[in-house]
Amino acid sequence: MIKKVTAAITAVGGYVPPDKLTNADLEKMVDTNDEWIRTRTGISERRILKGEGKASSDLGAPAVLELCHKRGIDPKEIDCLICCTVTPDMLFPATANIICDKIGATGAFGFDLNAACSGFLYGLSAGAMFIESGRYKKVVVVGADKMSAIVDYTDRTTCILFGDGAGAVLLEPNHDGYGILDTILKSDGSGRHYLYQKAGGSQKPASHETVNNKEHFIYQDGQPVFKFAVKGMADVSAELLEKNKLTGDDIAWLVPHQANKRIIDATANRMGLSQEKVMLNIQRYGNTTAATIPLCLWDYRKELNKGDLIVLAAFGGGFTWGATLVKWEY
Repeated sequence: MIKKVTAAITAVGGYVPPDKLTNADLEKMVDTNDEWIRTRTGISERRILKGEGKASSDLGAPAVLELCHKRGIDPKEIDCLICCTVTPDMLFPATANIICDKIGATGAFGFDLNAACSGFLYGLSAGAMFIESGRYKKVVVVGADKMSAIVDYTDRTTCILFGDGAGAVLLEPNHDGYGILDTILKSDGSGRHYLYQKAGGSQKPASHETVNNKEHFIYQDGQPVFKFAVKGMADVSAELLEKNKLTGDDIAWLVPHQANKRIIDATANRMGLSQEKVMLNIQRYGNTTAATIPLCLWDYRKELNKGDLIVLAAFGGGFTWGATLVKWEY
């Protein structure tokens, strides 16, 4: 009897730049204060990638190299690299291709995937299918975002939220039931009016007017996004448990997208999980978009045990959202 092939996470890597932007720093830039930021978002500081010409690939490359080092593999052994990002180095070529070049992954093909803050879950699902098909043996999924490149630091509603960082996982075939067990992914394009970048795409190419109007930065209508996010992330996580006949008692960890502490709390409550089972690092990094979930796995890697059932959950602009059930492999 041939055992079913699943895609197991066999290594995790992460990278955050050294420079910090604290709430105290932001107090000097916009009309805000530390207590207001912390009580509404849970964020105390975020990391910022500084240096001329530095881009998302400079975050993703060290995360993938760390993963290769931990697993004891040469980057040349990677078959495919999927880069989940909303801040690509350039519109083309793909940032995945640039990361492969920077790390020497000459045996890999790569492509970018844009699903905003749900990008890592979408990428994980795509990578898992490559493994499950039997076509590839080593697939890297990296979430990398230099959010500081599209944040308007005069807009107090958005500049407090975002930071820069990258996290990556290696997927390999498993025959013992470990790895990605189930995923529910959803999207609703009508949400594009509430959270988006107005210019820079084919609908509204860059011009003097778009630059002067600050239309190449993040635009967010906070209240609708918050309401959609609370409902979407909580509902899909509860649906995933119900579908797999599980309860909160069966889950070792919830790994939520780090957008807002209140959204995270709502999702945990809906799943019947105590705060001790929720991975949280938003206070240190802010919202790093596609990097938040793998950065949580990187931060908490020593607290994960073989056989742990974990739920990854996210909600992003677009709107995109989803949840993934993983049985930890190592």
